[in-house]
Amino acid sequence: MAQLSNDCFAHGGRLMRVDEALELIARRIDCVTDVEEVPVVAALGRVLAEDVIAPHDVPPHDNSAVDGYAVFFDDLDPGGETVLPVTGRAAAGHPLGRPVHRGEAIRIFTGAPMPEGPDTVMMQEDCRLEGDRVVLRPGLKRGANRRRRGEDVRTGATVLHRGRRLRAQDLGQAAAVGRRTLNVSRPLRAALFSTGDEVREPGTPLDPGCIYDSNRAMIHGLLSGLGCAVTDLGILPDRPAVIHEALATAARDHDVIITSGGVSVGEEDHVKQAVEAQGALHLWRLAIKPGRPLALGQVGRVPFVGLPGNPVAVMVTFVTVVRPMILRLMG
Repeated sequence: MAQLSNDCFAHGGRLMRVDEALELIARRIDCVTDVEEVPVVAALGRVLAEDVIAPHDVPPHDNSAVDGYAVFFDDLDPGGETVLPVTGRAAAGHPLGRPVHRGEAIRIFTGAPMPEGPDTVMMQEDCRLEGDRVVLRPGLKRGANRRRRGEDVRTGATVLHRGRRLRAQDLGQAAAVGRRTLNVSRPLRAALFSTGDEVREPGTPLDPGCIYDSNRAMIHGLLSGLGCAVTDLGILPDRPAVIHEALATAARDHDVIITSGGVSVGEEDHVKQAVEAQGALHLWRLAIKPGRPLALGQVGRVPFVGLPGNPVAVMVTFVTVVRPMILRLMG
């Protein structure tokens, strides 16, 4: 597992533009998660840790795009109807199994391999059967309704790139080139907590001067939506020893620690002191409103993020700055 340097978040005291912040993150933050192999069907939302290379063409053979009749284009009369005998049948998974001679028509179904010889397929809606013969209309182009081998993917093509967060369609693409498993980054382990003697859990009595903890639920959802494995440490009281111990414990088995509020310069803002006692803390003053103050640092070698206390500022700074940082940590 990679580690971050103690000064990776260091920055001067001037107001920082968002594009500068993102450039700093891209330059200084590396993946900290290990790689694991999982079944393709279990890889949704995970970050791909390898390039997926096609070992063969997709489709692997020429095939029919429609239900109809496979014929030689040169057998067709461009000025009138053509009548040909139907001498075979090809379906998906059941190829004809023999070469076809000029003057024959082969009944073919969607996805069936094109038999050797014919180069064109006429849709069944444009034909009519007369006994064991098929009547074909004029006007069809050479190669019509024929899907070429490798039309979708060529052998050796990179179909999915390392670092991609996998969507459902990506899983289908991986399966299409024959992958049963994928190498992905292990989910980022995120420790999350709130602090403050005035903060209460929703659903509990609200004492005078207290507020419900809305930020933690929102941040939990944002982290989970990125594929993180979130450990909810709850609400910590404004007691330095408790906060210090919670940070030390979280740093032992997590990849990132996130909180909101508590990193200012007030007498009761103990998180800042606890982080600095065990690592380093850098306050980024972003040129963004709301959300200008953003605390970034390390507890030991584990990244720490202190989001603002205002819920709107939490959302703005998370989406703008923290999300790209989390994705970098995930690879």
